Amino acid sequence: MRHTGFYVAAFITTAFVATPILFALLGGFKDNQQLRENALGLPDPWNTANYTDVLASGTFWQQVFSSVFIALVTTFIVVICSAMIAFVFARFAFRGREGLFTLFAAGMMFPFAVAVLPLFIILRTFELLNSPFGVILPQAAFGLPLTIIILRTFFRSIPGEVEEAATIDGAGPWLFFTRILLPMSRPVLATTSVLALVGSWNSFLLPLVVLQKSTWWTLPLGVTQFSGQYASDTARVLAFVMLAMLPALVFYAFAERHLISGLTSGATKG
Repeated sequence: MRHTGFYVAAFITTAFVATPILFALLGGFKDNQQLRENALGLPDPWNTANYTDVLASGTFWQQVFSSVFIALVTTFIVVICSAMIAFVFARFAFRGREGLFTLFAAGMMFPFAVAVLPLFIILRTFELLNSPFGVILPQAAFGLPLTIIILRTFFRSIPGEVEEAATIDGAGPWLFFTRILLPMSRPVLATTSVLALVGSWNSFLLPLVVLQKSTWWTLPLGVTQFSGQYASDTARVLAFVMLAMLPALVFYAFAERHLISGLTSGATKG
């Protein structure tokens, strides 16, 4: 009985999150008349045309490719750069280390909205507007602080005896980092990869500012454009939204075990 409150809270939270997703999923199988007359019921009949029309659209797949490319490259840059920076902060002692780390950590308190105008000017100066790298590089920069904090905490939890044994065997700092520390950090690296990828996938404001042409539009921008184009066709808009969400949901479902294990590992060792 003492855990009943937790179960009730978990059930309410799950219902609160799942209900809109279920509504959008079923709504995509309806037509607009069914949505008006039976918004909360099952489709009758089931209409797959909304989903097939979106899947047959070349624009949709172009936006999927743009989102996947930007998210993967951003995640790669964030994880690799953060791992190397966190390794230095965790395993090397030098003057000003804590102050420099605090400077990185302060980046988490810097709202992106404040940086929109200067960032736009910088990207225009370097001719990165309407380029995927105009989105990738700022996203990676804003993703570094949290990832560095997570990885530094884990790297510091690795016993010094492990590094001493590697040094005795002739491994320098680089070999210790690549051959020993990174393999030991797979759960945490998976966690930070999931966070960086999902954050990039859901990003809207930065692509909106940078990608003025539709060539490299991502799915969040595509959803906005599609919703405006088919404002009167709610069922088709729901189908597009569900298909835009699907890759992130599938990825998270497969990565959930690594995400939880990484967070647990950080909690027990940090």
